[in-house]
Amino acid sequence: MSNQLILSGRTAQGKKLGALRAEGQIPSVVYGENEPITTSSAYNETEKVLHEVGYHSPVDLEIDGKHQLAIVKNVAIDPVSRRIMNIEFQAINADEVVEATTPIKVVNFDQSEAAKLHYVILQVLEEVEIKAKPSDLPEELTIDGSKLANTESKLTIADLALPKGVELVDKELKPTTVIANVYDPAAEAAARDAKDEADTASETEEAAADEKVSE
Repeated sequence: MSNQLILSGRTAQGKKLGALRAEGQIPSVVYGENEPITTSSAYNETEKVLHEVGYHSPVDLEIDGKHQLAIVKNVAIDPVSRRIMNIEFQAINADEVVEATTPIKVVNFDQSEAAKLHYVILQVLEEVEIKAKPSDLPEELTIDGSKLANTESKLTIADLALPKGVELVDKELKPTTVIANVYDPAAEAAARDAKDEADTASETEEAAADEKVSE
C-alpha cells in the first residue's frame, strides 16, 4: 500500500512562492498526460512522506479530494538551509510499468570471511534504475555480501537478485559491473606510510645533492 500525501491546488507563482514557503508550505507540480497541476502541501507532512518513499515507491496523492498515484521525479533542496524548496511528481497508472531509481543495500557482510579479517567493503554503485508496475516496485534491492572472502572478492550486477516483475533499465550495466569490492585498510595504510617514507628520503637526497653542488 502506498503512502498518502494531501496536496492543494495553488495559484501562487514566481516571487509569491517565498510567502507560500514562509507559511510552511512546499510548492509542487504534478505532471501527467494533461497539463501539469501546480500544487502545495504542508512541509512537515511532506518531508515525512518523502523520507519514506524517496524516488522509488509510489505515493497516493490526494489533490483537492481526488486521488492520483504518482512517484517523485525531482526534489529541489536549498544548498544552505537544506530545506525542500520544490517537488516534481509524475502521475502514474497502477497497471502501467514505470521507471524508478532504487537504492542497493549490501546485507550480511558482517558474516563474511572478509569481515572476520577486518577488511572493509566499499560500495561503488549505490542505486540503479529499474522498471516495474507500481505494486511491484521494491523499496530497495539487496545483495548478499556474506560470500566476500578477500581483497579480490567483488559483488556485481550478476549477484543482484531482482524481484519478480522487476527489470533493470540501464542496458549498459553488464553482469560484470561492480557494485562493491573489498579492501584491506591496514595494507593501504602501510602502503601510504611506505610512500611517505620514500618521498621523504627522495627529498633528503635532493637537498643533499643541491648542498653539495653549492659547495
